[in-house]
Amino acid sequence: MAAPKGDDLGPFPVKEQLPFIDFCLTSNPPWHEAIILGFQHFLVMLGTTVMITSILVPQMGGGPVEKARVIQTLLLVSGLNTLLQTLVGCRTSVVIGGSYVFIIPAISIIFSDHFGRIIDPHERFVHTMRALQGALMFSSILPVVIGVLGLWRIAIRILSPLSAIPLVTLTGLGLFQFGFPQLAKCIGVGLPALVVMIFISQYLAALLKPLQACCRRYAVLATVALIWAFAAVLTAAGAFKQSSPKTQFYCRTDRSNLISAASWIRFPYPFQWGRPTLNAANGFAVMAAAFVSMVESTGTFIAVARFSSATPMPPSVVSRGIAWLGAGHFLNGIFGAICGPTASVANSGLLGLNQIGSRRVTQIAAIFMLFFSILGKFGAILASIPLPIFAAVYCILFAYVVSAGLGFLQFCNLNSFRTKFILGFSLFMGLSVPQYFNEVLLVTGHTPVNTKSMAFNSMLQVIFTSPATVGGIIALLLDISLHRSHTATRKDSGRHWWKKFRSYDADTRSEEFYSLPWGLNKYFPSI
Repeated sequence: MAAPKGDDLGPFPVKEQLPFIDFCLTSNPPWHEAIILGFQHFLVMLGTTVMITSILVPQMGGGPVEKARVIQTLLLVSGLNTLLQTLVGCRTSVVIGGSYVFIIPAISIIFSDHFGRIIDPHERFVHTMRALQGALMFSSILPVVIGVLGLWRIAIRILSPLSAIPLVTLTGLGLFQFGFPQLAKCIGVGLPALVVMIFISQYLAALLKPLQACCRRYAVLATVALIWAFAAVLTAAGAFKQSSPKTQFYCRTDRSNLISAASWIRFPYPFQWGRPTLNAANGFAVMAAAFVSMVESTGTFIAVARFSSATPMPPSVVSRGIAWLGAGHFLNGIFGAICGPTASVANSGLLGLNQIGSRRVTQIAAIFMLFFSILGKFGAILASIPLPIFAAVYCILFAYVVSAGLGFLQFCNLNSFRTKFILGFSLFMGLSVPQYFNEVLLVTGHTPVNTKSMAFNSMLQVIFTSPATVGGIIALLLDISLHRSHTATRKDSGRHWWKKFRSYDADTRSEEFYSLPWGLNKYFPSI
């Protein structure tokens, strides 16, 4: 039978760099656009900041004043960490923000017997914050040592496109509980936000060809502005007056109490809550969260490089980024930022949505973080946006990160049963194991590994409830052990496509994207 003529039925070619990106990592949009896009990145990161503080601060005994101060502090350290990461870290368009994985060990510290006996809420908040600070500073040892000594580089060198698929895919998919479940806490605001976001970014962009890029680039800003105004009108009209207090908190625009609690001008400073305290058990529990943050940040680094139309990151560059992420842990601990840092999954998804991977835009976003961390009132106005609006935006942005992971399927042989087994098993177990650990905790009130040490229980809980960690480790172990000796098997995993990027100086594009500024490469050789 003769082969079909033309290219219509032919396979799509493999792309080492993602095409059709408006601005890649090293190219920059005009300044006026870059500033607006940077503010949009800040807005996306702000939602994560508010969610984490809304979960932890009330349980610590803090009120609106403490919550406003924590948000300002987290914005400050996130801005500093983002600048460090884009200048001397992994050098991609990555935004560093607060990490959800620190919620579990933080809660174990909050409800420990030592702090539960403190009656005064403010005193309990201060003592708990000091314990979290000491644990964060202690946990920074792990990523700094692993990054500086190049141990993380060894793991990344054996990472193939096949084992990267579950890692990156589950980095986005594992955050599903912060998507629609949070949106549904106020369906009257969250669902319209999701519909408007999809309409502007997808349908309106397709209908208005001359304004296609504009609709795609500013869809988040337009959605947040429209639905925030819509929620304000509903609040003023009394639409939520008969709702439960919990529903009013999520739906109304006047229930956060952040604006009245925030200071006009306040500089977060080191040790603002007092001298940090350290309990070894708490330190190791938070260190487990730091390990999970390293794994999930690696998946985000890979997605960001892809959406920035850069080449795959050399292992030494990833290791360098992890080392600076560890420095960020120490910085968060010094200032008292309630949680450790991680590469923001939502902001990496925003790169895929607006197709602008410029490093400069991310650095402008970091400047906005620093600005609003000092001018508390203005930041509090934005932080009072109802959380279901942010959740609706995350439903789309997290999905883009999932698609970034699935995009690496093009490098693999999908007709190989070995490939099918590794992919299917790692993805399934990456979702199934965390579900089991969460169900046991919900039903019984304790973790599946129920020892006398709450810190040890938290360590295992935080590791095995991370889909990216479970799925990524399983995929990596299977890929390097299952029929590894056969040449054809190595090609099935797509290793030959990434071989040229194993060394920093093996491809000129890697040097173009990831070299350090000001000639610092000679002082910081490949880690």
